[in-house]
Amino acid sequence: MFILNSIGQALQMAFFMFWEVLWPLALGFLISAVVQTVVSKQAIVRTLGRDDLRGATFATLFGAASSSCSYAAVAIARGLFRRGATLANAILFEFASTNLVFELGLVLLVLLGWQFVAAEFAGGLLMIAILAVVFKYTLRARMVEAARAQAEKGLRGRMEGHGAHDMSVTDGPFLRRLFSGRAFTAVSHYFYMDVASLWQDLLLGFLIAGALAAWVPNSFWQALFVSRQPGISVFWDPIVAPIISMLSFVCSVGNIPLAVVLWNGGISFGGVISFIFADLLILPILNIYRKYYGARVSIYLLVTSYVAMVLAGLIIGEVFQLLGLAPAHHFIAVFQAAPAWNYTTFLDLAALALIAVLGWRFLRTGGPEMLRMMEASPAEHGGAHEHHEHHHH
Repeated sequence: MFILNSIGQALQMAFFMFWEVLWPLALGFLISAVVQTVVSKQAIVRTLGRDDLRGATFATLFGAASSSCSYAAVAIARGLFRRGATLANAILFEFASTNLVFELGLVLLVLLGWQFVAAEFAGGLLMIAILAVVFKYTLRARMVEAARAQAEKGLRGRMEGHGAHDMSVTDGPFLRRLFSGRAFTAVSHYFYMDVASLWQDLLLGFLIAGALAAWVPNSFWQALFVSRQPGISVFWDPIVAPIISMLSFVCSVGNIPLAVVLWNGGISFGGVISFIFADLLILPILNIYRKYYGARVSIYLLVTSYVAMVLAGLIIGEVFQLLGLAPAHHFIAVFQAAPAWNYTTFLDLAALALIAVLGWRFLRTGGPEMLRMMEASPAEHGGAHEHHEHHHH
């Protein structure tokens, strides 16, 4: 009985948290799908071919506007690299697309509050700047050539099709493009592509967070994060947090529920920030790096990324403390809050209606077969989208 009870409690906590963030997730996916519909991948590659400030800036902007599943981001980044983006810009794109995206900001805002959104954003930009500088001085041409040779082999990672997929509607006046039948179809496809690439990580994130919240006593976290000695924890937490993230196997938005558990457990503010950044260091992604770019480059990316996220967490934590912006520890009761007739529920119902409308369009315009092809290899994509064109209304 006890076991069933505690499993039930973990599942209930996971669901309460999911209900809290359903609408920001749907809204984030919608914004991301609209952006992907109006910005073409061709335009992106053209601006990422040089390692200069302009290239790094555009890599960051395009990343922030694109999809947010770590696996998809990594696949897209390799696609950009193979089409002529520099390796450094492809990796910066990847970091922006998992750390500076809409749904992440919205979910953070709802669960943890605006200070975390501000820190995530400032820290994300800082981390990208640190990485750009580190790449400039340590990324050797020989390594880039080795990475390119490996990337050209085209070994499969996860969410491969995502990298090769482009349905953007880029002809004609902006508003007419945005409200056309083709754009409606493209938005529904991008929306469900993002959902398809993220649902496993989100599910895992909520389940692990529910289990940790239900089963791990706070005293364990307090010992791990030395929260009794703030002087030490300020430095210790950003160093240890990415390692917890590496072992959690959860990417991008799936990390936020876990961040709430750690915050309730007493991790420092800077620790939370570096934990959220570490979604690109989870073990499955390091393995994909190895397949994409070779072992040496994957170890290089592990070391440089880890250093950048620890530094960003440390610096942002300190700066926010100095400015008096770091929130005091208050317990976040989202795991205990059962759904009620409040604005969250109304927004969730609206989100479910949106999901249903886009789902209807997705099913009517050959979406499921397109998803099956996404799982297949990019080489088979060629003729996939020509038959979408006759769905004009």
